[in-house]
Amino acid sequence: MSHRYDYLIIGSGIMGLSLTKIIHEQKPNATIAILDKEKGEAHHASSRNSGVLHAGFYYTSDSLKAKLTIEGNRALKDYCRQKNIPVNECGKLVVAQNEEELQALYKLEERGRANGSGVRLIDAGEATEIEPNVRTHKKALYSPQTASVNPAEVCKAIRHDLEQRGVKFHFGTQFLSRQKNVIQTNQGDFEAAVVINCAGLYADRIARHYGFGLVYTMIPFKGIYLKYTKNKTDIRTNIYPVPNLKNPFLGVHFTKTAGGEIKIGPTAIPALWRENYEGISNFNASELGEIAYHQLLMFVTNANGFRGLAFEESRKYNKTYFIQLASQLVQSIDPAGFTEFTAPGIRAQLLNKKTFQLVQDFVVEGDDKSVHILNAVSPAFTCSFPFAKYVVEKYLK
Repeated sequence: MSHRYDYLIIGSGIMGLSLTKIIHEQKPNATIAILDKEKGEAHHASSRNSGVLHAGFYYTSDSLKAKLTIEGNRALKDYCRQKNIPVNECGKLVVAQNEEELQALYKLEERGRANGSGVRLIDAGEATEIEPNVRTHKKALYSPQTASVNPAEVCKAIRHDLEQRGVKFHFGTQFLSRQKNVIQTNQGDFEAAVVINCAGLYADRIARHYGFGLVYTMIPFKGIYLKYTKNKTDIRTNIYPVPNLKNPFLGVHFTKTAGGEIKIGPTAIPALWRENYEGISNFNASELGEIAYHQLLMFVTNANGFRGLAFEESRKYNKTYFIQLASQLVQSIDPAGFTEFTAPGIRAQLLNKKTFQLVQDFVVEGDDKSVHILNAVSPAFTCSFPFAKYVVEKYLK
């Protein structure tokens, strides 16, 4: 079996779907197909993330994340409204627990103002008007543009749009190897003028078949959320702690979902293989060896403070401790109200093998024959539409 297309996208997560959307809008006569080894779209991180549409104040102004988040926030809100997908305009408060964290809030406000994200510092009294249950030290950073959507609904809607426009989806189709412009899969060969690799956890491996991503490898981190099922009213808005800006994670926080539910999380627990969701499911011995080797190097060098991160994140398997961390952000919450975990997600986090550093910004490599989205971590969901435009303009003109 052989299939021929102008553009072949590997991966039907938010980046694969968004890139296909932009390519079709700009080149409506092009033949386009999406391959995915799973049975449906967005099986991994794209449907398992928090659904928070970020406002763009965490990132330095010279980063791709800063340049794309604000536009992405607006674009996804507009798309959801067009498709009647609920958007919870609940905003976000970032709170401090002491003077040291208060100084970090000032730094975040500077970044946010430089990026045009619409954030402002407010005193504790104004913070409690927005969220009566919040606890903060003197001030809080308020982000009115932060919102929540259901990420699976967004991905489903984009897939439907693409199918209506003639894009072909080949599910249950796994990349095996490539010969020049032909991809070999378990469902036969696919030939394409341009291949776009949006394979998430396996993007680095596919990139190496094309001579890209050679200094990188994927280090997976497991994210778990815990749902508060007692009610939907004890928390009104997203409440986040001051993050450690030396690593890519934002800490345990309260999220208000698109449907108004409350959950805490996520963890950032180092995973042992790429799809290490639960127990020994999807166990892969070769991945275990490779990932353990790089985690050991990070542990020894303490790159990104990995030693402390590993110990701290492992403690979050303890439900009581997990709830205690979140409880520091509010006046009161019922620990018994946290009754169920959501489906875990895996963050496809890129590691630079030369520096042992976790890569903070988006990474894209490629040429006129293949393009590889290597590091599409948070807030990639928020940024997905302008991120896709950036890739098309830089690599596919």
